[in-house]
Amino acid sequence: MTLDRWSNWAATATATGHHTTRPRTGADISHAVTWARQAGHSVKPLGTGHSFSDIAAPTAPGGRSSAVALDLTEWSGITDVDRTNLLVTVRGGTPLHRLNSALDELGLALPNLGDIDRQTVAGAVSTGTHGTGAGLGGLATAVRALDLVLADGSWLHCSPEQNPEVFDAARVGLGALGVLSTVTLRCVPAFALGAEETPEPLDEVLRNFDENAANNDHFEFYWFPHTTRALVKRNNRLPESEPTRPLHPVRCWFEYSVLENGLFGTVCRIGRRFPRLVPELTGLCASFWSGRSYSDTSHRVFVTGRRVRFVETEYALPRELLPDVLAELRRKAGRLRHPVMFPVEVRVATGDDVWLSTAYGRDTAYVAVHQFTGMPYREWFDTFERIARAAGGRPHWGKMHSLSAPELGERYPRFSDFLRIRDRLDPERVFGNPHLERVLGG
Repeated sequence: MTLDRWSNWAATATATGHHTTRPRTGADISHAVTWARQAGHSVKPLGTGHSFSDIAAPTAPGGRSSAVALDLTEWSGITDVDRTNLLVTVRGGTPLHRLNSALDELGLALPNLGDIDRQTVAGAVSTGTHGTGAGLGGLATAVRALDLVLADGSWLHCSPEQNPEVFDAARVGLGALGVLSTVTLRCVPAFALGAEETPEPLDEVLRNFDENAANNDHFEFYWFPHTTRALVKRNNRLPESEPTRPLHPVRCWFEYSVLENGLFGTVCRIGRRFPRLVPELTGLCASFWSGRSYSDTSHRVFVTGRRVRFVETEYALPRELLPDVLAELRRKAGRLRHPVMFPVEVRVATGDDVWLSTAYGRDTAYVAVHQFTGMPYREWFDTFERIARAAGGRPHWGKMHSLSAPELGERYPRFSDFLRIRDRLDPERVFGNPHLERVLGG
């Protein structure tokens, strides 16, 4: 073991002075957890750091001497494939981008994905990662079974048939119940998506929002504050017989590497240096948006490479309240002391039955607000959070927010059930950290 310093991708959370161990086998994970508990340490599995909050920080909670970080890089890969039922079992440390490639080779795919694929499977499931689609849920809704390594080092298999309450809690478990060691996912046959991306007036996008959400498999849009323009993305599944039309490699390189990452990053740095120019710069960025139409294997359409660093908060809202929330957000954006350099992203999901899913029990619209790294974001985030909270919003577990356990308990009908399962599985808070103390209580 070594003493290390940890930081997440956005550098919004750091930790120092923890022990790091890199288990290669299930027995290694059990041994590390058992040793840590007996030595008075807490345990925190490390993913790839793509949570913007400090939910994954290996920092000991009150009453623990220090933390043991489990680097699960070596605990990766698919362990079982059930082709009859389209089930794939994968180790929790597997990054989504590697899982997507492996599934593609098997002729399979996940039914829905977000636009970042660097997260581990365990991290993405545990924090409620989602994509977009009015008829589709987040990644946790694809989970059909899972294995937890508990605080005493034992393994617990969970499914709708075995330990069903733990299964319901652990599908979005926040890392609070144990180490999510393996996950069984319900997949679909590999499919291609046709992508249509068009710049449109924001008012028109909002007028047609319900129609677009209903008539497209995957619908989302981006809006630059200080402008009236939006970029709309409509992705729809293609018939198996239809050939794909990927973007030409040169155009793909130019639009994603040169424009969306290189040029945009340069413009953001100018805005950080000269804040008074931000409204004009965001208008310039919105004017760069151009339409494109292409088709490709599903995960290549879902995912977009992100090299420009940012910070983010996101709330899940009752879908019918989205127009009111965005109208208020637009009014407030023009009054900020610190202008906003990054777009707002809007997505949708169907309601589900996962206890701590942000879409539990209701059709949902997700609104994510961002700011370029190094620029003031607190005023913008606080403004958005006040609006979203007033609308009954639930914050994304992996993104920045200020809510604590009493407020979150009012927003999740099964919150007390989750706490009951946590008390049973981890009464000593071996898997706790200061963030979990805030959002779940001590």
